[in-house]
Amino acid sequence: MTARSSLTIVLAAGEGTRMRSSVPKVLHPVASQTLLAHVLGAAPTGTGTALAVVIGPDHQAVADEAKRIRSDALIFVQRERLGTAHAVLAAREAIARGVDDVLIAFGDTPLISAETFARLRAPLANGAAIAALGFRAVDPTGYGRFIVEGDRLVAIREHADAGAEERKIDLCNAGVMAIDGRRALAILDKIGNANSKGEYYLTDAVGIVRDIGWESVVIETSEDEVRGINTKAQLAEAEAVMQTRLRKAAMEAGVTLIAPETVYLAADTVFGKDVTIEPFVVIGPGVSIADGAVIHSFSHIVETTLGKKVSIGPYARLRPGTSLGDGARIGNFVETKAATLEAGVKVNHLSYIGDATVGANSNIGAGTITCNYDGFKKHKTVIGQGAFVGTNSSLVAPVKIGNGAYIGSGSVITRDVPDDAMALERNQQTIREGGAARYREMKTGGKKTEK
Repeated sequence: MTARSSLTIVLAAGEGTRMRSSVPKVLHPVASQTLLAHVLGAAPTGTGTALAVVIGPDHQAVADEAKRIRSDALIFVQRERLGTAHAVLAAREAIARGVDDVLIAFGDTPLISAETFARLRAPLANGAAIAALGFRAVDPTGYGRFIVEGDRLVAIREHADAGAEERKIDLCNAGVMAIDGRRALAILDKIGNANSKGEYYLTDAVGIVRDIGWESVVIETSEDEVRGINTKAQLAEAEAVMQTRLRKAAMEAGVTLIAPETVYLAADTVFGKDVTIEPFVVIGPGVSIADGAVIHSFSHIVETTLGKKVSIGPYARLRPGTSLGDGARIGNFVETKAATLEAGVKVNHLSYIGDATVGANSNIGAGTITCNYDGFKKHKTVIGQGAFVGTNSSLVAPVKIGNGAYIGSGSVITRDVPDDAMALERNQQTIREGGAARYREMKTGGKKTEK
């Protein structure tokens, strides 16, 4: 396949009125990615590939999403909705540039795979003019039927037009199609609109190819893979299928999911070895989890990097911009945001760490808050290595806590604390230079210890 050039045309102009939403249909999410992102992610990439996305008028958000996923995407607008063939020909300019294979897909089929696109292209290399994607429907009512003679596809019959015997056929049209790029415009331009709706149907291409004497073939896939989404109920069904796929892939890669059916993953989650995830965990987009990490129950993680052998939760919330070093521990009812916690840091209970950097091996006591917002701007808290912050402390940013510093319980810190200093009194009226070292000495019965 790599020796053949391709153009993938993704039809994404539908309004999605049955979704009952102001959001364009293809921008609804499955596994934390838009429907469109899933389809574009499966489309061929690399040398000799091109991508066109056909959108509706005033759908700049769809164009922006396409460009975000594939910066090389060509955007075309279908200003009138006159059928699927009409939508494909909105990208006439791209087709006319000339490629070996033209792939036609839909922006609301997020479960389609790169492997299926490759299988569709294979018959074109062997001389077929069209390869159409089909599936065996449990209930074929409403679907177009594939009429085949031997190995050849000779027609696609819409349900309303099918006879009694044809309606017994369970091989149905998925709508996805590959056309020989050298003959694509000749085929598409012959499609007429002599039907009750006056629209140009891509399915008519099969009959045109048959009449010319060229060959059309069927490639089969599962019904799940070609689920189109028109309602919120169908969106939920696709989510369930995708989650089953993602959980299976994670477990096959060595992740332990104690109760897989309760864990929700994002399509881009990256796992290391020997990761364990307890029940009722939600992982959003942009999460990377290194070897040996343990995610305890009822934790929610988004746009976060977790180092080796970290422990998270239960009931932890890690928000975007969180990065945890190896061996860090985030306990119950702890929230982090835009925070870097270096190796060995412990935040075990009931704390908020936001817009902060916490040095290696520091301990953050229960109830500690980094007060990062003054009502107008966000400010940063920097905590040095080996620092100890006692329970119920408020660190009013911008503020720096030095290496080895000791913050007594209940302190409100409003100015910087030097290295190895002790802040014991509310509002930091007293900062004792070298106090942390003396504290450690007292704890060991007068013996000096290394920090």
